[in-house]
Order: sequence, then C-alpha cells, then structure tokens
Amino acid sequence: MPHDSYISATDWLFGMLALLAIVFYGGAVFHSNRQSRLRKWPRKRIVLWIAGVLASASAVVGPLAELSHDFFTWHMLGHLLLGMIGPLLLALAAPMTLLLRTLPVRQARMVSSLLRSRLAGFYTHPVTASILNIGGLWLLYTTGLFAAMHHHLWLHVLIHMHVFVAGYLFTISLLYTDPVSRRYSYRFRTVVFIAALAGHGILSKFLYAYPPAGVPIEEARTGAMLMYYGGDAVDLVLIILLFRSWYHSAKRQQTHIPSTSDGHVYMNETTQNAPAG
Repeated sequence: MPHDSYISATDWLFGMLALLAIVFYGGAVFHSNRQSRLRKWPRKRIVLWIAGVLASASAVVGPLAELSHDFFTWHMLGHLLLGMIGPLLLALAAPMTLLLRTLPVRQARMVSSLLRSRLAGFYTHPVTASILNIGGLWLLYTTGLFAAMHHHLWLHVLIHMHVFVAGYLFTISLLYTDPVSRRYSYRFRTVVFIAALAGHGILSKFLYAYPPAGVPIEEARTGAMLMYYGGDAVDLVLIILLFRSWYHSAKRQQTHIPSTSDGHVYMNETTQNAPAG
C-alpha cells in the first residue's frame, strides 16, 4: 500500500473511533446526570476521558503517526501515549462505572455479570495483563513484527489495537477504578507491578544495545532512552495512585469502613432495588 494511502486509512479508522469514544462518553454523562438519583458525574473524569482519548489518538492519527512510521524515536513516543498515558487517563475516567449508572437495571445486571465472569477475570488478572502488555512488547521489538507492521495495514492496525488494549488491561488490573471480577491484594498487585517494571526496563536496555531490524543505532538508542525514562515517569504515577489507594484502604479498615468503589455501590443498589423478574 502506498505510504499516503496507508496513513489516510489509519487516520480515518482511528479518528472515527476516537470521535465515537468522546461522543458516547459525553452522551452517557448527560443521560446519567439527568436520570440517576446518584450524585452528578465528576467533571474531572470527563476531562480525564477526553485527555485519554486525545493522547491515544495522537499516536495513530495525524503528524505523530506519520513521523512514527519513519522514525523510531517518534514511534516510541507514540507507544508511550497509546500504551501507557492514554490507558491510564481512560482508566481513571471509570467508563464501566459510568456505563452501569447509565443503563437500565436489567442491562446493568447483565454487564455486571459479564464483569464478574471467568473470562473477564482471566484478562484482568494482574499476571495475565502483565504478560499481554510487556510480553507483547518483547514480541513486537525482538521479532520481525516491527518491520512487518510497516508494510501491512492489517498488521499495523492489529498491533496498535493490541498495544492500547493491553495497556488498558494492565492499568485496570492494578487500579480498581471500575468494578472488577476479583479484587487482589495490594501486596500481590505490587509484586506483579515490580516484575512488569523490570520487564519493561530490561526491554528498553535490550533495544539500546540491539536495535530492531532496519532501525539506525543512534535512533534506536534515543528511542530506547525515551522508552526507559518516559515509562518510568508514567509508572511513577501508577505507583503513587496504587500506594495512595493502599493507604486509604488501610485507614478504612482501621475505622471499620467498607472499601467500595462507585461501581460496586451502584451494582449493589441495582441488585437490591431491582424489581423481581
């Protein structure tokens, strides 16, 4: 596929997905604020959602996407936006909690059942999410996938979708901003997080010494350094959020206050208040 057609096709596809994500979230907020008896949806979460969509989309749409097609350093910046920064911002916007607040009781029960299913539990398990996220990056950069994605549109789309979804699953497996199938202990999540940090850091150093095929050595080193230090910066935010949640959870346990998220409260209320049948 010609380079211009390649960029135009991905711009259209990912641009439409980003627009739909903002429109549907905005519509859900409007409906929730108008219909729900719960408190108004926080404005900061609306800002986080829009920022997350824009950060993710900027990696695959527009000038950065075009530059990342030709330069490894820009590609790595796109990786940080699509696989780390964007998913973090979107997870903090609690989209599943908003969905549960917006849906009628019967449909909300169906969604909550899906979120509690074994399949959802498998993909949101911290170990599974870490393997999909970090393992996927190792597979991309240490095999011929990186070179192949620049020549096949379907592979380009598939890999970028995987990077985003894996980054989002990894984030929500650590931070429980939405209802989850099972809440793992803070200690367990921290151990898995440390292992994932190590895997990401080792990959960065590996790329510094052994660039992917076709990537100039100096450009690979710059990109690897961006991956290492940029990833550390995002991970630091994750660490702060995780440990802050751990601290508040410990305080709640000391004062015998149950630890529940908005989504869990909503699911309990819908279950208790829903009519039979």
